[in-house]
Amino acid sequence: MKTLISNATLVDGTGADRRPADVLLDGPVIAEIADAGSLTSAGTGADRVIDAMGLVLSPGFIDMHAHSDLQLLVNKDHYAKLSQGVTTELLGQDGLSYAPVDDATLAGVREKIAGWNDNPSDFDWNWRTVGEYLDRLDTVDDAGRIATNAAYLVPQGTVRAMVMGFAEGDPTPEQQQEMQDVIRTAVEEGAVGMSSGLTYTPGMYAQTEELAGLCRVVGELGGFYAPHHRSYGKGALDAYAEMIGLSRETGCALHLSHATMNFAENKGRAGELLDLIDEALEQGVDITLDTYPYLPGATTLSAILPSWASSGGTEATLDRLADPETRARIREAVEIYGSDGCHGVVAEWDTLEISGVQNPALAGHVGKTIKDIAAETGEEPFDVFARILTEDRLGTGILQHVGHEENVQAIMKHRTHTGGSDGLLVGAKPHPRAWGTFPRYLGHYSRDLGLLSLEETVHHLSGRPAARLKLHNRGLVREGFAADVVLFDPETIRDTATFENPRQAARGIEFVFVNGTAAIDGGKPTGARAGRALRRQANGLTREDAPNQERSQ
Repeated sequence: MKTLISNATLVDGTGADRRPADVLLDGPVIAEIADAGSLTSAGTGADRVIDAMGLVLSPGFIDMHAHSDLQLLVNKDHYAKLSQGVTTELLGQDGLSYAPVDDATLAGVREKIAGWNDNPSDFDWNWRTVGEYLDRLDTVDDAGRIATNAAYLVPQGTVRAMVMGFAEGDPTPEQQQEMQDVIRTAVEEGAVGMSSGLTYTPGMYAQTEELAGLCRVVGELGGFYAPHHRSYGKGALDAYAEMIGLSRETGCALHLSHATMNFAENKGRAGELLDLIDEALEQGVDITLDTYPYLPGATTLSAILPSWASSGGTEATLDRLADPETRARIREAVEIYGSDGCHGVVAEWDTLEISGVQNPALAGHVGKTIKDIAAETGEEPFDVFARILTEDRLGTGILQHVGHEENVQAIMKHRTHTGGSDGLLVGAKPHPRAWGTFPRYLGHYSRDLGLLSLEETVHHLSGRPAARLKLHNRGLVREGFAADVVLFDPETIRDTATFENPRQAARGIEFVFVNGTAAIDGGKPTGARAGRALRRQANGLTREDAPNQERSQ
């Protein structure tokens, strides 16, 4: 079907000034862009005309840090992301996801990240390789594909678990080679790069040399490395420097995941991070980053544990929590010395809020901090922490209230910045960033605070991330490009999701087209699912399996 969008204010994703324009969508492709008022339904053969007077037409937004790996397949309408104008997501984050796996690794990963993605027992896990997972995204069911486009990062922690298990230890030369071979196959099957979670087990057991070997493979194939690095708290700058050094040494492009400076020791220190990045950029290191426009973070409660306590998987961790002597050692690490799982910082129980649980008996704890629960029950905070971990089999999600507004604003203005929600879509009270990230950038930070112009903000959320992903026909409103576009009211767009009521759709987004199909129409979801798996090809570009409809930049 042909859709003519007339009298729009075009913000094309390049950062160029806005201009009035008519845009014709012909099936999945942007067929024509012309002066406002110059195209007609008769002249174009349009089946539908949308009068976009007063609305901005922009590229669809690209979520550079998404945790929709399972939810795209389970909650297929995916309204949380479509209602924000997101048309493409980057999956496989933080070193833990569902491909590539063998049966044992899949079972361990499913349990380990249940707090991120849930763990449905009746779901058909009918893939093992990255290629098979991407195929599943393209064939969700008989009614259609996924709701948004999706690219995938091969998760280093999952690969390590498949080769070495979930325990500590350095790889043998044979294991190192096997991991590199698995990574190579995953990228050749379509992954756009590699992620790692260096405060999560088992990824955190990898030393720099081990990561360098993997990065060399990714770089040779034209991909990039997206680390959740070793610390966002104590030693954060050293952790960033390690990742930049890896990129410099291996030649692998670097994308810093949810780049921020959190915890009390990093208040007001974003400039030091940006200086580190700028120096590397001047030396020719290829770096980009993403952030979410909020202060608190979100993760699992088990992430607060020291790495040694999480070694070996769920049962081994629960056994340690049950053993009095080992439990005392865990408490000492968490409350006195600072756990590496908690970024080297002593756990502050009043900052850890329960956002979701797997065990229904624990539902009354949701929305309360560990300190709140301890005050209600008369327990020590650490005992609350250990009890919930045990009763929920490590499946608990949390919000961590440790951010600083001055750091958030400084980093989002950087010339390599892109937007990423880091949104967890499960739990009774998930972080509102899962529903509000992109309208919050456009409404609160661009329009209300004037931190970035509208054109700059759209570029951060579309054209710039598309360049990192090497999407040669997405991220811009340009003739011949994929018809991923959003129409929104620049005066009213805003996030409505809050920490009290996080599942609230944005206001001001009127239309969202994914590959030319209206997923949001007149502000309402249509139920259409026209997304595609986007795969890295041998030429280094990223595309879906429909090259005849694409045109190179």
